[in-house]
Amino acid sequence: MKILKNHCLKQYNSFGLKCKADFFVEVYSLTDIEKIYAHKEFQFIPKLILGGGSNILLYEVFNGLVIKMNLKGINHCGNGIIKVAAGENWHEFVIWTIDNGYNGLENLSLIPGSVGAAPMQNIGAYGVEIKDCFVELEAYHISSNTLHTFSKKDCQFGYRESIFKNSEKDNYIISSVTFQLKNDGLLNLEYGAINEVLDQHCISSPTAKDVSDAVISIRKSKLPDPGKIGNSGSFFKNPVISITLFNSIKERWYDIPSYHVNHDFVKVPAGWLIEKAGWKGKRFLECGVHDHQALVLVNHGSASGEEIFKLATMIQSSIFELFEINLQLEVNIIGNSSESN
Repeated sequence: MKILKNHCLKQYNSFGLKCKADFFVEVYSLTDIEKIYAHKEFQFIPKLILGGGSNILLYEVFNGLVIKMNLKGINHCGNGIIKVAAGENWHEFVIWTIDNGYNGLENLSLIPGSVGAAPMQNIGAYGVEIKDCFVELEAYHISSNTLHTFSKKDCQFGYRESIFKNSEKDNYIISSVTFQLKNDGLLNLEYGAINEVLDQHCISSPTAKDVSDAVISIRKSKLPDPGKIGNSGSFFKNPVISITLFNSIKERWYDIPSYHVNHDFVKVPAGWLIEKAGWKGKRFLECGVHDHQALVLVNHGSASGEEIFKLATMIQSSIFELFEINLQLEVNIIGNSSESN
């Protein structure tokens, strides 16, 4: 392992922020991780575990050690059970499942990031969440230097939530994730946008690849490419609000869309709220709100993490003032602002 000092993280975060880390190292095995945590020089400094860098907002300097996860490997365990190392690219893994005759994850195509980060967020899209195919994960317990196994129940999955974002935050490093996939050809087509794309291509009996291609097409049309303009995808969670509040808002905003959660709550699109509040396409110095998707904050070139975070807080205040809804961040804030978030 080579430990680098004062290392630029621009290529390791999808916002393309020119942040630096006091120390940086890439790890390729659990042994590497154990060595890092046993290293006397690094025992008592902050550490950041970095996967694909697609769901974080970094401040200018990380005063500590950044550990880039590069654990690789995809293993068949029989009967559609697949164990995947945390450092594998998520989208590439989804394509691998399709190429190998499996279905179940195709609706999650083109989501950026690594496999290890996926259960932390319980990533989801177009009617599917990772928990739907999840079996278990293995994670390194930092303080005891031991490997633990977490079942689906143990992970306490919620909407873009898991135990690793809450009570066990910073206590574990996910090293592998195991999935139960299918080869029955049964697909989730409940989202109309997927069916519209399939209809446009005259596909009446879609395969998992057809659904994946449709999802990729939809995501490319809605979300900017981080390779062209820095962003982390959806910056805010879609809020779940009470029916009472929803009906109150609907009296003024009759066209507000919603998705049924249960008898007492509905989910409303954060992008719609932000757009109605007038933020879509707005630019503030080098950061702004994307002109096609208000849910996405962007770096126009040389923005800082602090500038993007300030923009996010202004949007949150605006949405609460207009709709009495507290928008929660989907991205993880790394830096001084995390204490006030």
